[in-house]
Amino acid sequence: MPPVQTDEGTGGSPAEPENLPRRRGSLLPGLSVCGVASLAAAWLSGHYGVPIILMGLLLGLALNFVAADPRTHPGLEFAGRTCLRVGIVLLGTQVTLMQIGALGLVPFLALLVVMGCAVGAALLGARLAGMPSAAGVLAGGSTAICGASAAVALYAVIGRERLSQAQFTLTLVGVSLASALAMSLYPPLAGLLALDDRQAGFLIGASIHDVAQAIGGGYAVSDTAGEYATVVKLARVALLAPLVVLASIMMEPAAGDAGPQRRTLASRLAIPWFILGFLGLVCTVSVVPLPAAATGAALTTSKALLLLAITATAMRTRVDLIAQMGWRAAVPVLAATVASLLSALAFTLVLM
Repeated sequence: MPPVQTDEGTGGSPAEPENLPRRRGSLLPGLSVCGVASLAAAWLSGHYGVPIILMGLLLGLALNFVAADPRTHPGLEFAGRTCLRVGIVLLGTQVTLMQIGALGLVPFLALLVVMGCAVGAALLGARLAGMPSAAGVLAGGSTAICGASAAVALYAVIGRERLSQAQFTLTLVGVSLASALAMSLYPPLAGLLALDDRQAGFLIGASIHDVAQAIGGGYAVSDTAGEYATVVKLARVALLAPLVVLASIMMEPAAGDAGPQRRTLASRLAIPWFILGFLGLVCTVSVVPLPAAATGAALTTSKALLLLAITATAMRTRVDLIAQMGWRAAVPVLAATVASLLSALAFTLVLM
């Protein structure tokens, strides 16, 4: 007769339904402190103009001592995993197949090349800096797609066995900083180069990492540039699912794997459920458009869940390990950002 399963894998009362409320209640300490930090990040972002994801990261790192209390672990783990995945699923409500089709074949192919340049440059930068290839995949993918949202989706595939959480957090900080600088610098650059609205929209939509900052940067040039930058950026977001699947296929066996049989082709092609949910919502809203109020509510919820996830991740990261990494850890993000800008600018001047 099999042994009775108990809570937490140790002795104690059997894991029967009446114990569920107590188990759920254990999420409260971690979720509460993470929620308060996220609300503070949102307030500071709104009042001082700092990107909300960057503010969540910084507050999370400042409060990382909270994770020393074991009572916060279940809630922080829930925020970092479940909230993250649900937030990515809801992001699918913002993209439709018609928006991608409206971009046109030539700009779409150019966009694919720009994204490929970002990933390739990040992989090269990681190699030159002596970082693992997974660091290049994370930095390149997050730069190529949609910043922090893509980074957390990719890290769910990469795993802690291949890349430390400290490196992941540092990549998030680097991507957020680079995106904030790009939003400030790229619109004046478009004006300096005398780009028309379509050219400026493509340059900004194809090279700025974060969705909100790419759209904001486009509208800083003109309404027409903002509309085109939105289409270009959403086309990048729609490619999140293919990139995650490609990253899963590319990943080498982790150090803890028992052997090559642990990474068969079937296992590499397995698509995470939240990516399937993201794709399902993209297809659904393409066929049955949602009311503007529902789309707006889904976007707000997605942003809130992703902010919770990123703040929780920062809280669980050891700051001393980040300090030990030095300048090399920032090389992949820097390489991807520069390659993304230069390739997008080249296509803008030649094709647009």
